[in-house]
This record gives sequence, C-alpha cells and structure tokens, in this order.
Amino acid sequence: MNSLQRTFVILIFVFFFYSVDVLVLSFRTLSSDPCDTTAQEDPRTIRSDQLTVLINGYSESRIPLLQSIVSTYAASSLVSSILVLWGNPSTPSQTLAQLARNLTHSSFGFSTISLIRQSSNSLNNRFLPRPSIKTRAVLICDDDVEVDHKSFEFAFRMWGSNPDRLIGFFVRSHDVDLSKKEWIYTIHPDKYSIMLTKFMILKSEYLFQYSCARGPVMANMRKIVDKVNNCEDILMNFVVADEVNAGPIMVVAERARDWGDARNDHDDSDGAGRGGLIGEVTQVGLSSRKQKHMKRRGECIGEFHRVLGRMPLRYSYGKVVNSVGEQGLCQKGGKLVLCDQE
Repeated sequence: MNSLQRTFVILIFVFFFYSVDVLVLSFRTLSSDPCDTTAQEDPRTIRSDQLTVLINGYSESRIPLLQSIVSTYAASSLVSSILVLWGNPSTPSQTLAQLARNLTHSSFGFSTISLIRQSSNSLNNRFLPRPSIKTRAVLICDDDVEVDHKSFEFAFRMWGSNPDRLIGFFVRSHDVDLSKKEWIYTIHPDKYSIMLTKFMILKSEYLFQYSCARGPVMANMRKIVDKVNNCEDILMNFVVADEVNAGPIMVVAERARDWGDARNDHDDSDGAGRGGLIGEVTQVGLSSRKQKHMKRRGECIGEFHRVLGRMPLRYSYGKVVNSVGEQGLCQKGGKLVLCDQE
C-alpha cells in the first residue's frame, strides 16, 4: 500500500470515528423500510397544532385540478407539509418534472410541498408511515375534492377533540343483505360506519397500524386491496374501529366539491374555469362505475370480515355542524350535543 492509499484509509477511519452518530442518524432518516420503527418520528416531538396532507394522484387529466387543490392547502397555516403521492407508473418523467416545478411555484404559503413517485400503483401506499410526517394528525384526500377553508379548519378542530376517531365529510355504511346472507356496501340516511378517503383526518399512528402491525392477518387484508385495486379506505375503517370500538365522525362542510362525482356534470356554479375538467375527471373516477363499484366494495367488507374473524365496524349517528340551528350535532364545550339542546 503506497503513502497515498494509506492517507486515504486513515482519513476514512477518522471521518467514520468522529461522524458515526451523524451516519447512523442519516441511515435512520433515509431507511427504505417504512415499517422500521427507528425511522419513525418520536411521539414526544410531533406537532399537534398542524397536520400533514397526503394527496393521492394518479390521472394526468386531473393535474390542473390537483395543482389548484395543493395551492389551497399550502396557503393554510394549519398545514405543516403536503405530500403528493403519485401512483401511476406509466406517467412520463417529464410530466412529473413539470408537475414538480408547478407545485414548487405553489409553495408560497406556509407549507412545504413534495412530489413522491410511488414504487407501485398499490392503493396501500397511501397509508405508508413516512419519516417526513412530523404531525400527529394526517389528512388523507383525493385529487378531485375541493373543500372550503372554514370547513377544513372546523374538521381539524373536531379531530383535536376526538383524536382517536376518523373525521371527514364523506360517509358510507356497511349492512347485511338477509336474502343473500352477505355483507353489502350502501348509504343509510340516518347512520354510517365508513369514512371515505376523499377527505379523512386521522392520527398518524394509524398509518403504522395499517401498514406494519397485526402480522399475517393484516398482510392478507392488504393483499385483498391489491387484488381488487380498491377498498383501502374500508380497510382503514376496520383498523380504527377495531382499535377504538367506535365509528367515524361526520362533519358537515359548507362547501365540499367532489369533481369525481358525475352529478357535478351539469353544475357550473363554480365558474367556467373547471368546466373543461369535469368530464375527464368523472371518467376516471371509480364511483362513476356505480353498480360494479358498490358490489366490489361489499365483497371487500365480506372478505375483510372473513380474514379478521369479526366485524369491527360500528355505526355513528348524526353529523357535526359548525353553527347552531342546523339539524344534527353541534360542538358545545368540547362535547357533541344535539343542536336544539339549550
């Protein structure tokens, strides 16, 4: 070994000796295993006064709408950071590079914005625990749902009073078809048991519960999600209801626009700026294929029940509103009461 090689080896040794803590910290932060507990944020240091927004992106036709939604959240002081989770592996790199530049221009607000290309198109990826999440609350939302700022703030306050529950605006229900003796996915006018990921606030610990905990049983249920490319929201409801033995909490929004709902096709109250997007957005929405969609999700409920061996979903009744005088539930003194109670 010549003198130059010896000098190089000595320098490497000295660097490693004095920098070992930094290196270990870097390895933890950059861990490729999302379930590595050493890479998770210390619960004592995460923030409760803000939340992290995780927006699922897939369709290139929705990019203009996605950029608008990101800009809205980025302008809120309640949002710590925004992670756009891109799940379409066929999207050209140039398209995503342009999207990243556009999102950077949207980061004039309070939040940091990141575009993450997912390793696969699995819907389970939207619930991966991520070291970059520094908040106790996480908002899971879709790239075709716009919510007014006042309702968004109210939903976050409601989560602060009920941090173990799922909070959101869009709900559905499970039920039993007695004639066929099978579980179904439906809508009830007076009760609900499933919060949709169109807009779902939950505590970040549930991401680990969904993706990493509960062993083979949970792994088998995640495989069902991958098989049908659907039902990840139902499975998260299973996880949370099984944990707290309670259903989700529905909050009434002053304005929550679901551009993936075909019923918006002839509603131009939001102005002509969105008109060109509506048809394209609804074409790629799962809900536009209503009958098969409902049947498939009912089958998911049955499969999750079979694998888990019990039915954890619990019904909730009523809705939380932000002002007295509307039918439903109101927040008074940190408690939920009937709005007509004195």
